[in-house]
Amino acid sequence: MDNLGRLSGCAVYLIALLVIGWAASRRVRGLRDYLVAGKRLNFLSVAFSARATGESAWLLLGLTGMGAAVGVRAFWVVVGEVLGVGLCWLWMARPFKRLTDEYDSITIPDYLESRFADTGHRLRLVSALALMVFVTIYVSAQIDATGQAFERFLGWNYFLGAILGFGVVLLYTTFGGFLAVVWSDVFQGLMMFGGLVTLPLVGLWSIGGLGELAEGLGSIDPSLLSIAPEGGWSLTGAASIIGLTLIGLGFLGSPQIFARFLALRSEDEIARGATVALSWTLLADSGAVCIGLLARHTLGIEGEDALPGLTEHLMPTVVVGLYVAIVLAAIMSTADSLLIVATSALVRDVKQKILNPTLGEEELMTSSRTATAVLALIALTIALTVALVTPGRTVFWFVIFGWSGIAATFCPTMILSLFWRGMNRQGALWAMVAGFCAVPLFKFGAPRLPGEAGLFFANLGELPPSFLLSAGVGWMISSLSNATR
Repeated sequence: MDNLGRLSGCAVYLIALLVIGWAASRRVRGLRDYLVAGKRLNFLSVAFSARATGESAWLLLGLTGMGAAVGVRAFWVVVGEVLGVGLCWLWMARPFKRLTDEYDSITIPDYLESRFADTGHRLRLVSALALMVFVTIYVSAQIDATGQAFERFLGWNYFLGAILGFGVVLLYTTFGGFLAVVWSDVFQGLMMFGGLVTLPLVGLWSIGGLGELAEGLGSIDPSLLSIAPEGGWSLTGAASIIGLTLIGLGFLGSPQIFARFLALRSEDEIARGATVALSWTLLADSGAVCIGLLARHTLGIEGEDALPGLTEHLMPTVVVGLYVAIVLAAIMSTADSLLIVATSALVRDVKQKILNPTLGEEELMTSSRTATAVLALIALTIALTVALVTPGRTVFWFVIFGWSGIAATFCPTMILSLFWRGMNRQGALWAMVAGFCAVPLFKFGAPRLPGEAGLFFANLGELPPSFLLSAGVGWMISSLSNATR
């Protein structure tokens, strides 16, 4: 009976997504609607969509698990997230929206090609390659998290859960396009926010407040109450804190986030959207860390079972079913957005703009839906393969690799393109290539360096050095090529 109650909440949620996809599909008339909802979205839709997209399985399972494992040190991630979201909305969104409206861009490669007058389409090709590689990895991480959610909450077979969740995302995204993604994101963003704020409040009430939480964590391990890195403020310890804080770099130009600004109906919507996005981030992310702290205090959980464990401990069965849906909302709201971004790269930026500019709307729509399905199937294959060969993986670090790849490839170029007049086509191209190549280098190569150097890069993570290298290459190549003109 318990499982039936949980399953019913999950089933209602999945059916709601399919209804949203059906309703959105009736308003999709062409490629512009499919990729950017006709550029007519308001601030509330874009703010919730951007936050639901930016916060995937890593928030519900990864960050809650980190809070349980390392204690209040996980709040450094919250600091980084708030900084990243704030800079994204308050610093970059307005000039980006102004330029993309001027160029009539409907994808990020559209914008880059117009900004740098790239008639040879090299920026489009590099963008498309990077998106198809890292987005597919990122989506596969979401599919993996879907399987884990069904397994942990409902006791289902991992592979059955992953395939079911994948099938629902594929259906509503393929037919409803970007509009279905945004409508579902608003629905899912509200669910995520409500779940992440409510559960820690209930948990604190059940144990007697913050004082009891602090006392209990201190008796388990005093380091759980310290913001300092494990082992103190050594070079490698400081690198781990820097790596956590700079996770917000990925918001500063990533295509899956900035596609939302493309779809805004007006630049005037940005200020109100920023207020919603920042409030959502601060409260939801802090709630995720608190859930981890409460799970460690109350149940002794030290990993990614924190949310499932605390939910089952505190909530009645029917509410547990809703939390299954909330976890799935975090996962699917990212997977659907990523699939649309990858589809736009393949169909708009390669097939239409490079290979066959004369394609009609009907052919483009057919190609878009086919591309969405094919990319999703590739992501499913990767997820199931990784599950078989690396049973000890964590959602957090699986997601971060895909997130870092997209961010290092695009974000430095996006920032320089908006705020430095000296940035040129050659600098943009090589900055993106450098970021693309640097992520696997700093993920798999640099941590193998001997001694302190290897420990430093292992603690720092792949995103900060890859981001810095990409920005440095963009500045250097642009400066040199400008000087030789």
